[in-house]
Amino acid sequence: QVQLVESGGGLVQAGGSLRLSCAASGRTFSSYAMAWFRQAPGKEREFVAAITRSSDNTYYVDSVKGRFTISRDSAKNAVYLQMNSLKPEDTAVYYCAARPSPVILTTTSVYPYWGQGTQVTVSS
Repeated sequence: QVQLVESGGGLVQAGGSLRLSCAASGRTFSSYAMAWFRQAPGKEREFVAAITRSSDNTYYVDSVKGRFTISRDSAKNAVYLQMNSLKPEDTAVYYCAARPSPVILTTTSVYPYWGQGTQVTVSS
């Protein structure tokens, strides 16, 4: 089992940057594929980015490609989401998620572990 705690959210102007962090507890962090999802008010939670256990593969939703970068640091049991060129439509609560598998997927139902979320607000 793993516990996840996100941080780094905040208010930023359009075109700005934020770096989200997700700290994971437990000694088996390297066993988990990690992902970021987001949920805007009145909308369903959507996939943003994911990274494999060994960091050899990443995957992004089309709307953030070229702007967001997911990475992980196994020594620190952490996963990050660097967000550049932010747009008002990126405003949402961002969640970190983990699944004990080598395969990264984009659906919420296959991720058993979730953080509490961190708010990102992008003003125009």
